[in-house]
Amino acid sequence: MTDLPVIGAQLSVLDLDRHRDWLFEKNRDLELPEFCMADILAAPDVFVGMAKEKLDGWNGRLGIHGPFSGFELDVKDREIRAVAQKRLDQALDVCAALGAVQMVVHSPFDLWDAHNLGNGPKDRDRRLGAILDTLRPALTRAEDLGVVMVLENIKDVDPAERARIVDAADSAALRLSVDTGHANWAHTMAGAPPPDRFISAAGEALAHVHLQDTDGFADRHWVLGEGNIPWPAVFSALSEIKSNPHLIVEINEFNRVPEAVAHLQVLGLGQ
Repeated sequence: MTDLPVIGAQLSVLDLDRHRDWLFEKNRDLELPEFCMADILAAPDVFVGMAKEKLDGWNGRLGIHGPFSGFELDVKDREIRAVAQKRLDQALDVCAALGAVQMVVHSPFDLWDAHNLGNGPKDRDRRLGAILDTLRPALTRAEDLGVVMVLENIKDVDPAERARIVDAADSAALRLSVDTGHANWAHTMAGAPPPDRFISAAGEALAHVHLQDTDGFADRHWVLGEGNIPWPAVFSALSEIKSNPHLIVEINEFNRVPEAVAHLQVLGLGQ
């Protein structure tokens, strides 16, 4: 049991009291989701204060979910890009205030890209350039803060596209994230590799995993065991990776997080 990976969770600030003992007993990794919202990023102090008070004495690794609503990282309009960069900077303010070491950001790639990015000889390079132009100020600041931004698969079909961004950025502040439910949807509906292959493809650049179950039809965020994701294959792939990623249960029902981890424990995969 002691050799099994310790599983963390995404929990809202308002749910921390309910799961305090479960979180603190093993100093589980934690991800706070509130700070993806523009209204909260504009005035985060109340939520930051509550989080710091509730987490006093906890020694796990803290991350936040960064902003994504209303923009993609490959935005080409300079005026809109400035808004995206402002949101990322606001989220890094929160990381600095909380001592968070990780921030999730969303990949802009989808099925259309998988079929069309190679149409023109410079299409992929232009797309990559737009993403790096958006991210560059945030990456510079994240490096100074010791924060790692992790690029999560959303509608991605080809895991290699996200890896190209990380390679091109050449920054300690940018690594990969895999969301198992998103990967399962892409596998079922768009012919992408299965979730364990997304993890294997990420390799040592993997710094974060969202653990959620689905039926492959939609982004369900079900309790682990309620969908059809093959968890032994997922954790077998993880066992080959030495980068020690944050393993974060991300389900809709925060009150059932311990139940989701208990399913992994029954399978002999996590604790």
